[in-house]
Amino acid sequence: MSAWGWEVPLFASAGRLLHRGRWTLLVLSLAAAVLAAPFGMQLFGRMSAGGFEDPGADSALAARWDDAWYGGSTPDVVVLYRHPQVKVRDGRFRKAVHDSLRALPAQYVARLTTYWSTGSKELVSADEHATYALVTLKGVKRQAYAAIRDRLPVANLQVRVGGSVPLLEELNEQAAADLARAEAISAPVLLVLLVVVFGSLVAAGLPLLVGAFTVVGALVVLRLLSEVSEVSVFALNAVTMLGLGLAVDYSLFVLTAFRERIRDGLTAREALAGTMATAGRTVAFSGLTVATPLLGLLVFAQPFLRSIGLAAAVVVLVAMASALVVLPAALAVLGPRVNALRITPDLGTGLRVGSGTRRWPALYAVAVVAVLLALATPLLHVRFGDAGYRTLPVQAQSRQVAETIDRDFARNSMSAIDVHLLVERSFTERPAVPGPLGQGWTPISAVTAIDATDAKPLGERLRRLPGVTGVDLTGLSQANGALRLSVRYAYDPASAPAQQLVERIRTMAPEPNLRRVVVGGPPATQLDLVAGLRAGLPWLALVVCGVTFLLLLAAFGSVVLPIEALVVNALSIAASFGVIVWGFQDGHLARWLHFTPTGTLEPTVTVLMLAVVFGLSMDYELFLLSRVRAEWLRTGDNTLAVAVGSRRAGGVITSAAVLLLVVVGAFATAGLAVVKLLGVGMFVAIVLDATLVRLVLAPAVMRLLGRANWWLPWWLRWGASEPGVGRSGARPVVPEKPAPRVLLPVVRPPARAPVRPARPAAEPRPDRPTWERVTEGRTRVVRANPDGPGWTWAEVDT
Repeated sequence: MSAWGWEVPLFASAGRLLHRGRWTLLVLSLAAAVLAAPFGMQLFGRMSAGGFEDPGADSALAARWDDAWYGGSTPDVVVLYRHPQVKVRDGRFRKAVHDSLRALPAQYVARLTTYWSTGSKELVSADEHATYALVTLKGVKRQAYAAIRDRLPVANLQVRVGGSVPLLEELNEQAAADLARAEAISAPVLLVLLVVVFGSLVAAGLPLLVGAFTVVGALVVLRLLSEVSEVSVFALNAVTMLGLGLAVDYSLFVLTAFRERIRDGLTAREALAGTMATAGRTVAFSGLTVATPLLGLLVFAQPFLRSIGLAAAVVVLVAMASALVVLPAALAVLGPRVNALRITPDLGTGLRVGSGTRRWPALYAVAVVAVLLALATPLLHVRFGDAGYRTLPVQAQSRQVAETIDRDFARNSMSAIDVHLLVERSFTERPAVPGPLGQGWTPISAVTAIDATDAKPLGERLRRLPGVTGVDLTGLSQANGALRLSVRYAYDPASAPAQQLVERIRTMAPEPNLRRVVVGGPPATQLDLVAGLRAGLPWLALVVCGVTFLLLLAAFGSVVLPIEALVVNALSIAASFGVIVWGFQDGHLARWLHFTPTGTLEPTVTVLMLAVVFGLSMDYELFLLSRVRAEWLRTGDNTLAVAVGSRRAGGVITSAAVLLLVVVGAFATAGLAVVKLLGVGMFVAIVLDATLVRLVLAPAVMRLLGRANWWLPWWLRWGASEPGVGRSGARPVVPEKPAPRVLLPVVRPPARAPVRPARPAAEPRPDRPTWERVTEGRTRVVRANPDGPGWTWAEVDT
């Protein structure tokens, strides 16, 4: 029974209902998946590379002004031209480039900028053999770029194309390729492992069926979300990875429980009812627990986190629903045939947990905590920064263009700090009002004109700042109400010195004639992003920990267990992130995983990984505690409950972890460094959590706490059952030291018999009686648990 006594009958009734409508549910589910799949595939090409900025920050306001007043500070397309012998100033070089650009269709091109049209030396490389052109597109950027892309090559010149629009195009293509590669790698390996675990092709194929439903659901959810919000290109792999992994995990738990009951001789209907009452209930609580930290991402202002958090939470619920509706319907149809097409012997569900935590729980707990703290030490020097174009593989053309311009041309000419100047009373403005997903802003209307002389005093002060290599006037607003200065600097845009320069500019005393100075550009965006994430993290922790505590309280009827789970989770997450800092920020895994270390971690993906890892850790905690609590309710002996529950949960957790590792490990082969970071981070977290934490530390802590694990204040005990106590108040006699590893055959006594020891069918065991008691018109039967050590009881009407 559950703490409040209603979930088990409810889930059992749901199992019988699913059995009754099994064919209808299967047909409707398959039809829905087939019809929805083409709609979900429309997601490709609709994703964006943005959404990482804080809409309420100065840098976001500066970016909106760039687009509204100056035509944008980031060019849509950058075309890089090089000739190994001919220099840029040669007339032949100019004619070849201009003839190519003039041939571009005018309906797709708004503006062209070259060295010869501006005379800017920044557009010429140091060796004078290369230059680049800036192309601003009209209308729908992706369609315009597709129309001119094949016209950009020039005979006798080496031409490479980059910029924001080609970068997004390559990100979309790489994300689709990464997803296809991950599925191609993981699907065969999963099938082999499932066959090894279950020994049957039919049983092994069912988790893959649920996974397919979940992937289709993920695509549909993201496609729907793209209609109302910006969906990041990185959301596709992140959401699909999580949904597919959980679908396989949940299917494993449900399928294992069903096959055990079929093996015990139950009919398909009753086996499904019992499976839903146990594994189904646990999967339902697990889905809610995993979705909670993902929904907690809504506390952040960044559209990337808000959209991906909402999408991932919905996909988790889709995985849960698939495992609780589609899979039970399939099991109801198959019945005993779930074990058909047997290939190998049934090897069970994995490894067993040793008894060391029972004998020396304090020693094991201290040792594991020491290991986790040691792994967490790299967190002491964690640094956050934007990977930018370096998230693409080195062979990506957009990355090559950006790296060449940064290396061979004026430093940071494409990543300048933008300083917007507004004179006194030049604008009447209202604060930006974020929409449901961080969208929407109120435009600013001009009042007073401004000219270049207004910017001269501040420009001179900016040139004298340490690290500044140049200051240029790069924009006058269309209404002549504002000026834009571009500040070049000698640092990496994602580095701490670049962000310190932004802070110095923001804290400079404004000139008397200036009403406001707004600083934007990549370093300012990164600074505001990290500041916004740090402000939101306490709220995320408060919301996630509070809701998780309530869910665990409802699931297990204990105040202590949720607190213990949260503390253990914190240690597990700290250790996982310490390994990620060591491997990615410090670059120790770069050689084996083929990525470019930047000396920082991408902050938004790190926060996303925090939410995902927290949810997965709680997922395994739920399955462990469910087994332990079942034994506690049967025996009332905490030591026995922890030992037996851990042993029985250990195999399922190990098998589930191995299957999930296959899924996330496949995504670690991704070409996008951000997706690789997320995949490896989840891989490390699962390994630590499913071994040291869930199978050693958590049982050891529960063993040390003893009966305090199950403490519940009296004012929360409404309708709750104490171990072994039913609604009628009758309590069976539980032996003080039952033997946990001895299984006895079940002996069914005559109905309505008085309380008396049952005669065992095999050897006598006076300390393990099977008996029944008639109380208030109901017969209570208590007998040895057929599935393992401990006790089980049931009430029937007389």
